[in-house]
Amino acid sequence: MQREIQDLRNKLDEIDGNIVDALAARQQVITTIGQAKLTAEGGLRDLTREQELLARLVARAKDADVDPHLVTRLFREILDHSVRRQQQNLVDRDNPDRTAADVLVVGYQGTDGANSHLVAQKHFGPRGVEVEYRGYDSFEEMLQAVHDGGCNYAMLPIENTTAGSINESYDLLARMNLVLVGEDIWKIEHCLLAIEDVPLSHIRRVYSHPQALAQCSEFLRRLKDTHVESFTDTAMAARKIRDEQDLSQAAIANAEAARIYGLHVVKQGIANQKENFTRFVVVAREPVTVDERIPCKTSVILATKHEEGALLRCLNTLADHHLNLTKLESRPRPNNPWEYLFYIDFEGNLASQQVQTGLRELTANTSYLKVLGSYPARTTRENRPAEPKPAGASRPKVPAEPKAASAPTASVMQQLEKKPYKLVSRAGRMKDTLIQVGNVTIGGAEPVVIAGPCSVESRDQIFACARVVKENGGHLLRGGCFKPRTSPYSFQGMGYEGLDILEEAGRTFGLPIVTEVMHPSDVQPVARQADILQIGARNMQNFSLLKELGKVDRPILFKRGMMADIDEWLGAAEYILAAGNQQVILCERGIRTFETATRNTLDLSAVPVCRERTHLPIIVDPSHACGTYRWIPQMAAGSLAVGAHGIMVETHPDPATAKSDGPQALTFEMFEKLMAQIHAMHAAQVSK
Repeated sequence: MQREIQDLRNKLDEIDGNIVDALAARQQVITTIGQAKLTAEGGLRDLTREQELLARLVARAKDADVDPHLVTRLFREILDHSVRRQQQNLVDRDNPDRTAADVLVVGYQGTDGANSHLVAQKHFGPRGVEVEYRGYDSFEEMLQAVHDGGCNYAMLPIENTTAGSINESYDLLARMNLVLVGEDIWKIEHCLLAIEDVPLSHIRRVYSHPQALAQCSEFLRRLKDTHVESFTDTAMAARKIRDEQDLSQAAIANAEAARIYGLHVVKQGIANQKENFTRFVVVAREPVTVDERIPCKTSVILATKHEEGALLRCLNTLADHHLNLTKLESRPRPNNPWEYLFYIDFEGNLASQQVQTGLRELTANTSYLKVLGSYPARTTRENRPAEPKPAGASRPKVPAEPKAASAPTASVMQQLEKKPYKLVSRAGRMKDTLIQVGNVTIGGAEPVVIAGPCSVESRDQIFACARVVKENGGHLLRGGCFKPRTSPYSFQGMGYEGLDILEEAGRTFGLPIVTEVMHPSDVQPVARQADILQIGARNMQNFSLLKELGKVDRPILFKRGMMADIDEWLGAAEYILAAGNQQVILCERGIRTFETATRNTLDLSAVPVCRERTHLPIIVDPSHACGTYRWIPQMAAGSLAVGAHGIMVETHPDPATAKSDGPQALTFEMFEKLMAQIHAMHAAQVSK
């Protein structure tokens, strides 16, 4: 048996070697293409081609019984590396001094295994040159090394999606004569590390960098009788735990640091937010010229004149030149009490006339302006990863504009001005509201599909649904964790355990998640995990719940009550907007009438009526209206035909065994056919 296993391992080693050889051969072709693009016109990245390539590879993976999601993730990394390599070729061509050194020295704060070290390897790996990575105890020491010539570059963390801006970094950039030549993003995955797999109750002291401690504050608060102590760096904290061999001590760092220092991962994923990213900037002594074909950001520091409206005039200058603002940060101005420096990032390239003109005009409204530099961007829309292009789908290079509803007539506007809902009404806002959820825009030109089971029943069930939704071009994953049931003896949902599973499935497959919330006390905790909070028909006029929903920064999927007219529905939505949350998506799910052939009567006329009366997006749930799978495809098509911005349908691996609403759930095969129909409808609309 051992001999057989060893033979199989040898075969695996051979296959793995062939994969590396294939990657090397692919890289040679990429290099040749990159050389050709140095003088060719057009952009470096063809998103449509990437979508089509991923679709072909996913289809091939299915035929070969290989996980399509694994193939998609793998080739996204390969494509990203290829684009980075070609961008580096262009920057090297325009900046010959960059290639003069035989070895690049890149500084980072911390020691081996620190997040700064790992992102530096990611960023400079595609350069194709020898790189020496050098750790420093502090940001200032690292940047001083760049200033003095001891390092060519430094990786400086600038902001985190959980803890916010890193003030020390901004202050150092203002004080030191350095420039920005790049940026990168690193996903932070904090783990609790110890020398053995000790119980959490045995840990008495936790070490880590202050930013990591802030990002894990909720987990740390739950540790009883534990002292939290700041340390120079996450990886240095891990090294301390290894060196001191104290079972009562632990560090917060990444899993790579655990591997390097021989520690045990006691608990993974302990950050306050699961989607936790840090943005790093690449700091150098001299600026670089970047080809205009590369999507860029420009960073500046400015102080406004002490005049009324000075900052507004600066921001209007950027807007007038169509320079999209991506970051605005203020810091105290040294030696000038109650005055501030503003740090601004915007999309644009110093090489373009548009940016040069904008900066000249910006100077007129400032008392101080420092341009930190232009550099290839990693967080702009153009850099989002490609998705496999579903069969029959249309992905035009220039997105189609949302199809606006017809403008209300003068008589309709007079009626709307008398309605009790002011914020919801088109009388207060004529332009359609677009709601962004991750990479998904609800209310735009492309119909959005929300799909998943009525209830989260098990990990296997929800993961199977998530895979099918993703592979067929669905946009969001739904699943009930808290179920309002007519009978107290029916399945009530898995609660927060189900929410954890739903969140894991959504994160694994890159799908934002939608789940229902039923009680005001659940709003805040559910909002920390779910991307959209759903309000069911039974709670449409639960005003205490609606007011609580107005206090969270999460889109609300707001279903119409079974016996509510449209004005009552919009009036209830007003409670959410009036409390502060303007992100409401209306959902028509059928109303109760005398008809018994269907579970409810789907009121498709509500769609054009709502689009006339309100700027809020509206989707349709044909599953709850029909109550049976047989009519869902026709009702879904009809919903989109009358102007709905999307649909929400239920799908289940085995509807016959579903714990709730099985008769209205589509099988996976039915869902696949429905998605093909929707993609074909949208493609036909775009081509007109």
